Amino acid sequence: MEQKPAKKMFLQIVKQLRELIVDQRIQPGDKLPSERVLCEKLNVSRSSVREALRSLELLGLIETKHGGGTFLADVGGHQLIEILSSFILQGEKSQLDVHATREMHEREAIRVICQDIQLRNLPIWDSLFIQLELQQELKRDAILRECIVAAGNRLSLKIWMQLTAYSMTSLKELVTEQEKRVLQMLIKSMQMGYVEEAIEAYNDWMKQL
Repeated sequence: MEQKPAKKMFLQIVKQLRELIVDQRIQPGDKLPSERVLCEKLNVSRSSVREALRSLELLGLIETKHGGGTFLADVGGHQLIEILSSFILQGEKSQLDVHATREMHEREAIRVICQDIQLRNLPIWDSLFIQLELQQELKRDAILRECIVAAGNRLSLKIWMQLTAYSMTSLKELVTEQEKRVLQMLIKSMQMGYVEEAIEAYNDWMKQL
C-alpha cells in the first residue's frame, strides 16, 4: 500500500467516509461499517481508519458505543461542528484556516494571562518551566491547554478543543529539545506580564512546528 503523509491520509479517509455514508444512505443514529470493513472498502490500514474515527468522534460527528459499534451522530444543531467538518473536506487551504483560527485563540489566551496578575502567578507555570528544565517528557498540547484553561473562557476552550482535532500541526507529539528554550521564554514572559515578548516567543514556537 502506498504511504501518504498523515494529514493527506486523514483527509482521504474522511472524504471516503463521507462518500460511503452518502452512497449507503446512512442516517443519524445508524451504525457505520466495522473497522475491518472500512479498511477493505477504503483500502487503508486499520490504524489509519482508527485514528480518523477517533478524531471524528472527538468532534462529535460519530459516536462509539462500548460493544455496540460506531454510529453516525446527529449534528443538526451543532453549527461549529458542521463548519469544521465542511472545512476539512474542502482541502489544504481550509486546513490552514483552521490552523490559523486555533492560533488566534492561543494568542488571546496568552494575552489575557499576561494582563492578569493572578493568572500570571498560577503555580502551573513554574511546574511547566521545571518540567522543561529537567527535560521531562511534555506534550505540546499540554502547554497550550493550560494557557486556554487559565484564561478562563469556557467557550474558547470548547472551540479550541474542536480546532485541535483538525489542526495540521501535530500537537500530540512531545516537545523537542529545540522547542524547550523558546517555551521557557514564553512561560517567563507570561509570568512577568510581558505581552509582546510572550506573543513573540509563541510565534517563534509555532514556526518551529
